[in-house]
Amino acid sequence: MKEVKSKSFEGLLVWQKAHQFVLCVYRLTDDFPKNEIYGLTSQFRRAAISIAANIVEGYKKKGIKDKLRFFNIAQGSLEECRYYLVLTKDLRYKISLDDEKQLLIEVSKLLNSYCKAILGK
Repeated sequence: MKEVKSKSFEGLLVWQKAHQFVLCVYRLTDDFPKNEIYGLTSQFRRAAISIAANIVEGYKKKGIKDKLRFFNIAQGSLEECRYYLVLTKDLRYKISLDDEKQLLIEVSKLLNSYCKAILGK
């Protein structure tokens, strides 16, 4: 196993970008209609948090399979957020989501690279 060096999850670039995305989603959903508070707002925030939280949980796991399982859950939540960006635009809650999409793509690439590094590929 090729070791990824970091003293804490906060040192991981993938987590830093995922955390930026969470903050971005909170700012974005602040402007959603109030009738979405228990719908899209809640779901979007929960999925965004899940990306960063599962990276943190996977980081602390000792076995490769455990680590990769949590990172895979993070990838699933990432794809869920990708859909919520599409839905946000289709509902016309925000016209342009270029910055949010770009950040999500960056997190996805970093997460894939991190998984490959753990596998030694």
